[in-house]
This record gives sequence, C-alpha cells and structure tokens, in this order.
Amino acid sequence: MAVNPETPPPHADELSEMAIEELDAACGLRWNEMKAVTPWGDAYEGMAPSGRTVEIERRYLWAHEPAGAVIVEVEVRDPAQRTGAEARAVITPPE
Repeated sequence: MAVNPETPPPHADELSEMAIEELDAACGLRWNEMKAVTPWGDAYEGMAPSGRTVEIERRYLWAHEPAGAVIVEVEVRDPAQRTGAEARAVITPPE
C-alpha cells in the first residue's frame, strides 16, 4: 500500500482505510452472488474523507489456489497525486 507522505493527518492513510472499507463491502456478497459476478470488475469515482476525488476499482477473479475460491481485490487511487492503496481477500466456497 502506498501513502503520499505529503497528506497531513488525520487523512495520511485514508486511501488504505478506504481500500479496506471497500473490500469489506465487496466481500459482503453471498457466495452465490459472488460466484455469479466472477470474473468481473468495475471502476467508479468516489470522494475521500479529506474531500479529494479518487478512483475506486473492484475486481472479482477466480483463484488458482485454493481451487474454486474467489479473489476479491480493491484499489483506491488518487490520479492527481499518483498514489494509491490496494486490499485483497480470498473467499473460499462454503462447505
């Protein structure tokens, strides 16, 4: 995860915080819903807590290991400052 050292507190790590929050939301799908949208990705514009405009991208990909799992990736970017942060989770199918 990258953080711009010029961003003053309390938002110095806001891109990382946003990526984790977005990952939590992305992982909130039920297994059948997640399986139905994999592979898939989407990007949209959002607003960071500091007020700056950021790009948010979600990706749902099939994992090689463990078999049948889904990789959920979220990236939050500030194109103006050329900074960003990523968060990732592997979701295994229910037994």
